[in-house]
Amino acid sequence: MPACRESLGWRIAKPIILLVALAILLSLGTWQVQRLRWKEGLLADIAERRVAAPVPLSTIEAMAASGGDIEYRNVTATGRYLNNKERHFFATYDGASGFYIYTPLQLDDGRYLFVNRGFVPYDAKEPEMRVDGQLTGQQTVAGLARAKLPGKPSYIVPDNDLAKNIFYWKDLDVMASSDGFDKSKVIPFFVDADKTPNPSGLPIGGVTIIDLPNDHLQYAFTWYGLAAALVAIAGISWYRKRHPEAPTQ
Repeated sequence: MPACRESLGWRIAKPIILLVALAILLSLGTWQVQRLRWKEGLLADIAERRVAAPVPLSTIEAMAASGGDIEYRNVTATGRYLNNKERHFFATYDGASGFYIYTPLQLDDGRYLFVNRGFVPYDAKEPEMRVDGQLTGQQTVAGLARAKLPGKPSYIVPDNDLAKNIFYWKDLDVMASSDGFDKSKVIPFFVDADKTPNPSGLPIGGVTIIDLPNDHLQYAFTWYGLAAALVAIAGISWYRKRHPEAPTQ
């Protein structure tokens, strides 16, 4: 009797489990399709922003203040580079190790904008190794706005080494405070300078990397494939139970 009750209970539970599992797999597949559409829209939006006419810094500031998305928007800013206060972010470019040079641009109103002027190889880290590239006087910078990071990207990222002026993640607040700037006078985002050549070729501008993996279609196929496999297995099991003498090959 208990065995019969167990058998009956399992016969009732099995299709329920099957339907729940199928619903989960189909939901995950559909979610990935929705993510695919979102990611494609985002990439198209970024591509459009990158070729749009640059706007004044004040426009991007207003957008950021209202909670708008400023990432990869073309912008221009005018001021004077404070070359003695540049900060060095460890990076690679075309397979070579080196640094992105973040230099504060002092604006006419006395505020500061940190500009990623571009890449220099490891042996050109110090400013005296690239004197010709240390621009002086009034400069107009064109590039892409980049939002500040809310925090350290991952626990595996090393801590920034202020003593050696080496940053492993772009901590705008620390860059500013280590330069002695009042936080209220620092523009709350970065600008990646465009490819306009610098004297002597360094830093190499236009180093913005758009790294947005788009594997959602692959994931959708995986989930839908698992759902199809589940249905196939259930169908074969159902058929064999009703045709016990059918050859199994």
